[in-house]
Amino acid sequence: MMKNGMKNMLRMSSVLAIGLLAACGNTASEADSSESTNESDQEKVYIGILQLTTHPALDQITEGVMDELAAAGYVDGENATIDFQNAQGDQANMKSIAESFVSHDADIMIGVATPAAQALKNASDEIPVILGAVQDPVGAGLVESLEAPGSNATGLSNRTPSNEQMALIKQFLPDATTIGVMYTTAEDNAIISGQRAEQAAADLGFDVVTRTITTSNDIAQAAESLAKEVDAFYVPNDNVIASGMATLVDAADAFGIPVFPAADTMVKDGGVATFAPSQYGMGTQIGQIAVDILKGADPATYPVQLVKENSVYINQAKVDELGLTIPEEVKVDAVFVESAE
Repeated sequence: MMKNGMKNMLRMSSVLAIGLLAACGNTASEADSSESTNESDQEKVYIGILQLTTHPALDQITEGVMDELAAAGYVDGENATIDFQNAQGDQANMKSIAESFVSHDADIMIGVATPAAQALKNASDEIPVILGAVQDPVGAGLVESLEAPGSNATGLSNRTPSNEQMALIKQFLPDATTIGVMYTTAEDNAIISGQRAEQAAADLGFDVVTRTITTSNDIAQAAESLAKEVDAFYVPNDNVIASGMATLVDAADAFGIPVFPAADTMVKDGGVATFAPSQYGMGTQIGQIAVDILKGADPATYPVQLVKENSVYINQAKVDELGLTIPEEVKVDAVFVESAE
């Protein structure tokens, strides 16, 4: 009985020892795993991207930004957390999204369109803010100068080539005398772009008739009124009108008036032609700037870049529909786009 008792005790001791060893092994493994996870989390960068609203121009800019970040090795879910948020044009949304990025201690924040960049800049004066296609960074209060931004914001200025765009209208419509300019007063970028267009048109000898709007609900009425007085419409970089481009084009078509917009995507949405940068290309340029800042460049001394390249974009279907003729000199190197469905 004693021998059996001793055997049982030895068996129990062995089981306990094995269990303790296993437990120790699991604890060490879990600790290693936890440490590895923590190290992985520490290596991740947090990138907040705030887009003002949904329309093709801004969508393509954001796509270009994300593609460039990925090309540089910043992959969402692996070594980076890329938090993309669309404010759908709502100021309160922009403010809360910006504050959320700050609460997550973002490494950088990218604002696609002027109001988005302003919301991010207002939310923090420490986290680097990348300006994604801002018409006038100085006028918008985002930087001290293009050459020396001076604080935590730098990026890309998509200043509209207004003179070249008005010259393009003159080439298409040599007999035109009056240009109608429409833009919204709800955005600084639209006002600045619209006023530059007015001056450029006047410098070329056009009479200028302007209609301003406050919301997309005003587009149809303003366009119908303007169409009765002008030979062509010009639309600057304006997020409200870009979102309602179909409404504008329908109103202009009813009077046979061609629309010359500021963005390549707006040509696809029914405009005749423009001289402008690729929205996607601007996105990749913004992404390159973001990568430089992530790698340690100081936004306070990193000059705001200008768009590197512009092209002529033509909507052949709209040209044919309106019975226009494309000047031979304009066809050279032009990019022909298909109308959006």
